[in-house]
Amino acid sequence: MTSTAEAPAEARAEIVDNRPKERPWLRWVGAIVAAPVVFGAFAAARGVDPLGMYADMIVSLADPAQAQTVLVRAAILLLAGLAVAVPARAGLLNVGGEGQIVIGAVAAAGVGLVADQRLPGGLVLVLMIMAAMAAGAAWAGLAGVLRLTVNVNEAISTLLLNFVAIDIMLGLIYDPWKDASGFGQPSSRPLEETARLPLFTTGGTVNAGILLALLALAGVWFALRRTAWGFRLRVVGGNPEAARQAGMRVGPLLLSAMLVGGALAGLAGLVHFAGTEFKLRPGMTTTFGYVGFLASWLALHRPARVGLAALLLAAIAMGGDSLQIDSGLPAASLNVLMAVVLLVVLGIRRKS
Repeated sequence: MTSTAEAPAEARAEIVDNRPKERPWLRWVGAIVAAPVVFGAFAAARGVDPLGMYADMIVSLADPAQAQTVLVRAAILLLAGLAVAVPARAGLLNVGGEGQIVIGAVAAAGVGLVADQRLPGGLVLVLMIMAAMAAGAAWAGLAGVLRLTVNVNEAISTLLLNFVAIDIMLGLIYDPWKDASGFGQPSSRPLEETARLPLFTTGGTVNAGILLALLALAGVWFALRRTAWGFRLRVVGGNPEAARQAGMRVGPLLLSAMLVGGALAGLAGLVHFAGTEFKLRPGMTTTFGYVGFLASWLALHRPARVGLAALLLAAIAMGGDSLQIDSGLPAASLNVLMAVVLLVVLGIRRKS
């Protein structure tokens, strides 16, 4: 009787091909089915009817104004997710999206305060985009330099830099940038309308930030899949020592991944500032960086799937408002729902 080792090559190939393969769509189906069940049990334990709760969420998302807000938020979360996905390809953990978004918004606001009343709005917007991306890249690059020079783990440094960025913003809006006509509230002067991101429809909220996010998505997908740089990042992320043996400059590659990730987060800060907020204020980012981190992990750091995850989490975030208004659940319940989605998806991940 012929053993497997002695079988013809065709038979051995057939055996290998018949091994169970990972089916990524199962994660999404599992999340869609299992997460509502798990969270429904949580709601029921709080004395809330799960079916009525989900019905209220769906009704709230059917409102056109809410649907537009979902798209606007999804654009920001997409950029924040890509800011995590790019470094992840190189084996890096960028937990600093929140701080990079804030520092990008601060840089954009600084340019706006100086130029929005002196230069044409289109030019000011271009300058704000450049400043936001440069600031975000520099903020993430600082963590990259610490990793390469003194071996500080980038997950720790990026997380701590979040608080530094927020303190910088607060320091500016409480004193030098504080709006004198803001009724005593800490905020910067509103951005001039000519320098804001254009709206798609009059009276709507969907702005050109969605186009910027989609362009960034296409650029990241192409760079990671079709360029030598993207290939080298995957090699470094898979085995840094093998990359060194192959003659790759691992240090610059790691730093470039952090810089690109930070630039994308900085762009998210610009989109939020010039498309929605129009001024700096405490709590303006509403944890976009952390939810973007969740979106990237939900999508296993694959750019196209990050877009879908961003849309899903944006819908959950907006529909979650009804958890407080209609169902009487605490605000933290929204974070529980997002955590359940992530845990279910990662929990059903199958190894090939």
